[in-house]
Amino acid sequence: MTATSHDVLIIGSGAAGLSAALVLAQQLRVLVLSKGPLTSGSTAWAQGGIAAVLDAGDTFEQHIDDTMVAGAGLNRRETVEFVIEQAPQAIERLVALGVPFNAEGPGLHLTREGGHSHRRIVHVDDATGWAVQAALLKAAEANPNITLLPDRTCIDLITGRHEERYSGSGRIWGAYALDAATGRVEAHTARATIMASGGAGRVYQFSTAPRGATGDGIAMAWRAGARVSNMEMMQFHPTCLYNLDVKNFLITEAVRGEGGRLINPRTGKRFMAYYDEARMELAPRDVVARAIDAEIKRFGLDYVHLDISHMPPDFVRAHFPTIHEKLLGLGIDMTTGPIPVVPAQHYTCGGILIDLAGRTDLPGLYAAGECTESGLHGANRLASNSLLECFVFGDSARAGPSSKPSRRSANGTRAG
Repeated sequence: MTATSHDVLIIGSGAAGLSAALVLAQQLRVLVLSKGPLTSGSTAWAQGGIAAVLDAGDTFEQHIDDTMVAGAGLNRRETVEFVIEQAPQAIERLVALGVPFNAEGPGLHLTREGGHSHRRIVHVDDATGWAVQAALLKAAEANPNITLLPDRTCIDLITGRHEERYSGSGRIWGAYALDAATGRVEAHTARATIMASGGAGRVYQFSTAPRGATGDGIAMAWRAGARVSNMEMMQFHPTCLYNLDVKNFLITEAVRGEGGRLINPRTGKRFMAYYDEARMELAPRDVVARAIDAEIKRFGLDYVHLDISHMPPDFVRAHFPTIHEKLLGLGIDMTTGPIPVVPAQHYTCGGILIDLAGRTDLPGLYAAGECTESGLHGANRLASNSLLECFVFGDSARAGPSSKPSRRSANGTRAG
């Protein structure tokens, strides 16, 4: 077995993992492991954008309220306030890294998505995640204190029980990983380990998540003794492309935010008024997903239509170039006709319990991103709060190995 040793080991090369790596590498030696290619995580797939209060008519309190309402009040308000108040600074850091957000006048262009009371979504056309991933990866590759290792499937965390002199300590000392190229298991030790391995969407038959999102990190943390919470709270995105060959192509929330209408293909009528007359297509994802599911079951449909063809073609192509091109390749022109859509698993709202510094129950183990249950999302994630959570908690993990690990969870109770 080969072995390496670093100050910090980060499992996952998406927004949370790379954000933490860039902060910690200012003083420490950091190793980042990726299950597949460095761009294979969920971050690169994100279309919509990042939520932040940047408009003069918007407030933190309104963003907080929108998040709490979407989460059915099961969020931890302390976490919601913490993340949302850090959002503008997170956007500033991304701009400094070179993320080319769409501009409007002297500021950034803000769009609106379901569940939001204001326009507060910054974006890079309809491929925000890819632009963010590229900027983070470029910065990480240029940093001499960061080592990036792709194609490493982590098997288990290295705990006190793996070495006699640490027996019973409960501390995490790194992870075992399988090198796909050599077939050998490697032991990567570190003074602190950050789990940023993503969600568990691919345990479902239909999901918008990449194939590597199988909950490995959550399971490893649980086996090591960390608590997990709210794993039953899975978010379903209302609008996944219905196609028998392409089962995981997401149609971003922003299509509805920019005027897209949900239509029953049998009746030819919009139907959201029957389910949420006030918010219509801009209701939170759980409301819209259940409405689509109800229409499909009631009328015996395979899908419903999402139609933005009433908007000018140049507007549609300018706002959604990636989606437009992908659909054209499948014989669908969204500028002239509707898109067939169905709900699909989209986001894991539960996960490893963490506090506001990203600490888990276990000394030496931190976590950030979709593999966690920070209290931000509650029962249902508000649109475009996911990348935001990655950046804020990736930055919060800056305490790293110099921080005294805590046995306290995010809600302040002690682990059993």
